Amino acid sequence: MTATGREQHTVRTLLENLKKQVPFTAGLVFTTVPRGGLQLAQPSHAPEALLKSYAKGFEQEDRLSWQTILKRKPMRPNDVYTREEYDSTPYMQEMVKPEGLKHVIALPLAAPVLEGYPGVVHLFRAEDENDFSAKEIESLMSAIRTFDSKRQATRDAKNRGACAPLRFTDDEPAVSFAIVDGKLKSLLNGSGLASLDKRLREQMLDHAKRRMHQLNGHGFVADRMTVPDSHGDVWVFRLVTYKRYPALGDGPFTFICRQPACGDWGSVKPQDFSADHELSRLIPALKFMQEEYSRGPTLVEISKQVELSPFHFHRRFTELMGLTPKQFLLECQIHDAKNGLLDREKQLLEIARDCGFAHQSHFTSRFKQATGLTPTRWRRMVSARQKESDN
Repeated sequence: MTATGREQHTVRTLLENLKKQVPFTAGLVFTTVPRGGLQLAQPSHAPEALLKSYAKGFEQEDRLSWQTILKRKPMRPNDVYTREEYDSTPYMQEMVKPEGLKHVIALPLAAPVLEGYPGVVHLFRAEDENDFSAKEIESLMSAIRTFDSKRQATRDAKNRGACAPLRFTDDEPAVSFAIVDGKLKSLLNGSGLASLDKRLREQMLDHAKRRMHQLNGHGFVADRMTVPDSHGDVWVFRLVTYKRYPALGDGPFTFICRQPACGDWGSVKPQDFSADHELSRLIPALKFMQEEYSRGPTLVEISKQVELSPFHFHRRFTELMGLTPKQFLLECQIHDAKNGLLDREKQLLEIARDCGFAHQSHFTSRFKQATGLTPTRWRRMVSARQKESDN
């Protein structure tokens, strides 16, 4: 099947487009995700054994993927593993060896699925083929830079639409995904953390520090944080602290994940996660909730969209997405309400009704819970920030 012009630069067609530049036998695409960690995204026929290994925690051992993401340059297995280490990995035992593959190159991706969440593509050649040459790797990297650029251009175009993530000033948090070690030293996106609103950064790093000392016997702990910035506006982050994460080094590590807006989530398609049929199966529920949130669909209604029981849907959705269905519905309501407040064409009562709140006081209460400010104070705060930005 030939990809349409609109689909030419999607994560689903990435491997196909790379193969037009340089021949290879097989490929895998991984992406970081807002729940923390890595997700195998492509292709649809990825080995089941490797998927199960990732679900059981192999991502924490996947040094090749993580070091490629951290260093932002092509990496081979022998750049990050000794021969003995590599031969014993699930990656070698369940992907490379059974498929008759030998040569591997890993290449960094800026943001294959969600904006701000980096990824990596692994390409393979068989034992009877030559290894990837320096010239071939440069050709592949050129194709990846084109892919990254086109993906961002597509996002920028969508960000001008009605369901776009809300952007009202240029001084919003400059980080979507970052990693710090046990000493709070940045391993990934240190510049983004440094440019964060000071109050946001201090609160998150303080929370990460405390969590690293409270792990005890737990392997990891995850917290959803609503953190106010110096203007009083609240941002939603998910902090995941691991007692150990061998792929990154020794000691504890904390993943700082800015939670995507409903517009960001709404742009994700089932095909973006073709490799994981369970995750891709849940994606249509996001679109349904984004379209129907104003009438308050029930969990039963939502779970029917993906043919799962309400209990199983809620559990898997929360585990795989990093937020609950109820939290996503509220984010859609708040996002729409913010747009209504900025338009200044509706009264609060009308905005509350259109966004699905029972009454104005309910709207005010939930809005303040989500943003830290009442609707009226939030609008004043935004106006003041916009004036500051214009000056």
